[in-house]
Amino acid sequence: MSLSIYGQQLNSRLLIGSALYPSPEIMKKAIIASEAQVVTLSLKRQNPQALHGEKIWQYIQEIVQENQGHLLPNTAGCKSAKEAVTLAKMSREIFATNWIKLEVIGDDYNLQPDAIELLVAAEQLIADGFHVLPYCTDDLVLCQRLYDLGCQVIMPWASPIGTGKGLMNPYNLETIRYRLPNATLILDAGIGKPSDACLALEMGYDGVLLNSAVALADNPECMAKAFALALQAGEQAYVAGIMAERQTAHPSTPTLDTPFWHHHGK
Repeated sequence: MSLSIYGQQLNSRLLIGSALYPSPEIMKKAIIASEAQVVTLSLKRQNPQALHGEKIWQYIQEIVQENQGHLLPNTAGCKSAKEAVTLAKMSREIFATNWIKLEVIGDDYNLQPDAIELLVAAEQLIADGFHVLPYCTDDLVLCQRLYDLGCQVIMPWASPIGTGKGLMNPYNLETIRYRLPNATLILDAGIGKPSDACLALEMGYDGVLLNSAVALADNPECMAKAFALALQAGEQAYVAGIMAERQTAHPSTPTLDTPFWHHHGK
């Protein structure tokens, strides 16, 4: 399995978050079991005065180095382009990476991204040399605008963050894949179970980013492994070529003793 993010080749198509785990030790076991080489982390949700952030950041960096992976700072919690751009620049200084998962939330109820502020922030960050991975809805026009700005990676949601509802609108997601064939598409947010991730890969998506589905599982380490296997299954199915759906039933048993012209099309 190989995933390219801004020219960086990765061995896993799974990207994983570092929040909500019962303990740092369980987080480490889950990340390693997932085989993910990209780990997201947030600068905004730490308390600098308590100095907790520096310790956990160092711990996550050690895990990532062990996996020969990459940190992906995010702008979770930002509600304006200005706030997101400022946080992205701080993250670049602290974590020494141009990668940024861009989040600009427009609604507190479902944590839906603010499309207008997202575009403004993406344009400014790209101009400043960032490699932007924008978290957005499954809106084709928004994804197209982000791609046109220079976002090589687009991250539409499956469903609202943390809901575990899976792929809420497969038609929209399939359309985005069809209309943006050269974009790297990573499904982000709302994934609840490994079969959701498998379905995304079967659609031709390049990867999946998730957090809650693993961190909130009864056994995060075991669930992380399940997701790793699900992505492999989805990719293999996509490469193998999935049969077209048909409106009528067709027998799958051998049809000996029937005229050969009855076999046509089966």
